[in-house]
Amino acid sequence: MNRQVNLRDITGNASVNTISTTYEGEFAGEYISASLLSGVTLDKGGVTVKPNVKYKEVIKNVSSTNFIADAGCDFSETADAISMTEQVIEPKELQVNLELCKKDFRSDWEAVAMGYSAFDNMPPKFSDFILSHVAAKVAEQTETDLWTGPASTAGRFQGLHVRAKADSSLPAGQELTSATITSANVITELGKIVDAIPSEIYYKDDLHIYVSQKIAKAYVRALGGFAAVTNVAGTENVGSIGANGVNSMGTLWYSGQDLSFDGVKLFVTNGLTGDKAFAAQKSNLYFGTGLMNDYNTVKLLDMQDLDGSQNVRIIMRYTAGTQYGQITEIVTYG
Repeated sequence: MNRQVNLRDITGNASVNTISTTYEGEFAGEYISASLLSGVTLDKGGVTVKPNVKYKEVIKNVSSTNFIADAGCDFSETADAISMTEQVIEPKELQVNLELCKKDFRSDWEAVAMGYSAFDNMPPKFSDFILSHVAAKVAEQTETDLWTGPASTAGRFQGLHVRAKADSSLPAGQELTSATITSANVITELGKIVDAIPSEIYYKDDLHIYVSQKIAKAYVRALGGFAAVTNVAGTENVGSIGANGVNSMGTLWYSGQDLSFDGVKLFVTNGLTGDKAFAAQKSNLYFGTGLMNDYNTVKLLDMQDLDGSQNVRIIMRYTAGTQYGQITEIVTYG
């Protein structure tokens, strides 16, 4: 059965029913956690989460030069052997304000659950549903913004890919221009990313190449054996995986297992789209949020006792932001 619900910004006008409960207080953190941590990157631990950031938090970076010297009888300090720099993560305050009208549910199949009184109660199941729906949409947007969120757009926060590309300290050789990824060139292009990874972090346990679904699909198809890998000149097949692909299984080889390339784990994220990829250690990437602090509220408010209307307002407040530690240990692609 199809049904239509009026959902609009709180600044819009809703049609002109009382909710017995308000979702706030103790449960607010649970809803916020569900919405912020259910995106692919955060849910699967793709970056380091820093919760309880009230305003700003400093990330300390330690670097060192060669401080090993020939032994002698006296203490002789190596000048400037260890230096400390810092990065600041400052989550942005964000909110959701929605409004709907209870009148829309009178003719719905859930009408009985609202009672027969003229003073209707919102169907409890719908109350749960709409909060879950809003939380899911927040998670979806958070996943996108974590990687490609613009720097200064209302309702968005700056993503890691955008932030790194805008950093003048990103080594030129680690800022790669993308090609239009296909199953025929994906292995060559992933090879460029691996080649650009600094030797200091190559084969670190938490090193990942974060890729879009498009790149992952092309890689899976290439390993199925039906995409010939050509050389740089494009004149001959020089890296063909074979007609039947991995284990001679063709496209049936892949069943959702983890992917890797040249020994580096691939992390498929919905936040990166198209021909974009990003290589770094998980321990070098941070997502900051208040999560459990005073900014987090989730409320479902019935407006009938306040203004006599049949409107219901849904309000969420939370904070989110990104940062990295060492820009010189990051590779951007695309």
